Amino acid sequence: MSSSSRNFAELYGYRFEDLTVGMSASVSRTVSEADILMFAGVSGDTNPVHLDQEFATSTMFGGRIAHGMLSAGLISAVFGTRLPGPGCIYLSQNLKFKAPVKIGDTVVARVTVKELKTEKRRAVFSTICTVGDTVVLDGEAELLVPARS
Repeated sequence: MSSSSRNFAELYGYRFEDLTVGMSASVSRTVSEADILMFAGVSGDTNPVHLDQEFATSTMFGGRIAHGMLSAGLISAVFGTRLPGPGCIYLSQNLKFKAPVKIGDTVVARVTVKELKTEKRRAVFSTICTVGDTVVLDGEAELLVPARS
């Protein structure tokens, strides 16, 4: 797709003035063996609960689990590509890990505009990751969103 055929929001994201409380966007990804191995390589987190089935079987999870920050990274993907999209700046994020994600699980990361701070062009979002009906990660983020002018 050429850049001339993309709309403004796809190229530059939403501007602060375009946001409204309740706006929402999501991405989903089915976690694979390769995802876990690549995340371990990039992050340096080689905890055997992620990489060693024998070890992981002896843990409370009963088997290997994905890195929690792999799911959290999907939230960043929503922000950077969908809502608000390109141009936004991540300022803060809090996370609560609620349940494990295993290989083959499809994680849905959803962000929803919760509050708009007009004076500083900041938007507060609820952030949630689910696998089916199970919440695996819950949190809140604050972003700086560019204005139109």
